[in-house]
Amino acid sequence: MTTLMIDAGPVVPTAPVTRTGGVPLAPAGTPWPCCASCSGPMQFLAQVVLDDLGKEVKDWGVLALFACQNDPGMCDDWAPDSGGNQALLFSSDGLEPLPLPDGDVDEAVLLLGSVRAVSLEQVDEPDYDDAREAWAASNDRPASAVLGQLGGIPAWIQNDETPSCPSCAAPMPLVVQLEEGPDHSTAMNFGGCGGAYAFACEPCGRAKFLWQC
Repeated sequence: MTTLMIDAGPVVPTAPVTRTGGVPLAPAGTPWPCCASCSGPMQFLAQVVLDDLGKEVKDWGVLALFACQNDPGMCDDWAPDSGGNQALLFSSDGLEPLPLPDGDVDEAVLLLGSVRAVSLEQVDEPDYDDAREAWAASNDRPASAVLGQLGGIPAWIQNDETPSCPSCAAPMPLVVQLEEGPDHSTAMNFGGCGGAYAFACEPCGRAKFLWQC
C-alpha cells in the first residue's frame, strides 16, 4: 500500500495543512533558515503535518522543508549535510506565519509561485512508481498530478541515500517523497527532473532532506 499525495488545487498560503509552497508556519521567534554556503535565506518548499502519516504517535508536529535557491546548483542543496537545505520539526502548538527576512530579498527566491494543497489516496501497490502510474490510469489524470508520497519506501532515482539520525545513529524512516510539481513555472527545483526525500527520527526530533535527479 502506498499513500499518494494528490494535487488538490490552490490553498491559502498560511493553511495549517500538508501543502507545497505558501508561507511556513513556525513557533514565534523562529529565524528564517539561511544557507551555510552563501548565507542567503532559503526558499520554503513544503509543509507536512506529521499526523497525516497515521502513526500511533499523535501530535508529532509539523515538518518544514527549505532549500537554497539564491544561486541554483552552487550550494549543494541536494545533499543532506551540506547546509544548503534544512528540514525542521516543530510542535503543532502555537505555530504562526514566519515573517520574511529583513533586507532587500527577492520574494520569488523565498517562496514558490503557487501553493498546492494535497489529498491523500491509498493505492494497493507497494512500489511508489507503480502506484503513481496505477492511480493516473484509474483516474484518467496525468501522473504529474501526484505530488509525492507520504511515508512508505523511497523510490530512489539514484543510489539509496537513507540518512542516519545524527543523535541516535539509527536509519531514519521516510516522511515524505516529493515531485517538483505540475507547473514548471512554479515548480520546486530538484535538478529539473528530480525528486526529493525527507526523513525524520521521531524519538530524537531530528530530520534530514535531500534530492536526486
